[in-house]
Amino acid sequence: MKVKRKILVLDDDRYILDVLDEALTYEEFEVKTAMDIKSFFSLMTEYQPNLVLIDYLLQGINGGEVCHQIKSENQTREVPVIMMSAYPRVFESLGTYGCDEFIAKPFDLYALIDKVKSHMPLGHAG
Repeated sequence: MKVKRKILVLDDDRYILDVLDEALTYEEFEVKTAMDIKSFFSLMTEYQPNLVLIDYLLQGINGGEVCHQIKSENQTREVPVIMMSAYPRVFESLGTYGCDEFIAKPFDLYALIDKVKSHMPLGHAG
């Protein structure tokens, strides 16, 4: 049996989560989504994703801080983090927080999927 590559998405916009879930599932990734920081960190521990997508501006917390926490932990520092934001200038002025990639919203879904694939370990999906 082939192992699916796992992606965890953090965004406080349900529409964005639904679109990403559908598109990435279609590309044969296993996807979990979170709308708040508490469920995100419990999923990080339980689900152990191969890659994380995080919105930069979240209600009550800066997505960059979430990225920094992931990159600061021994267990998760190797997990690629892709930040997303509708405010690329804000993101650039505040720093990257150690993220592996940045995607400006609104994003081209195919470009996003290509960036996700470029950060995934090679192997079989499906």
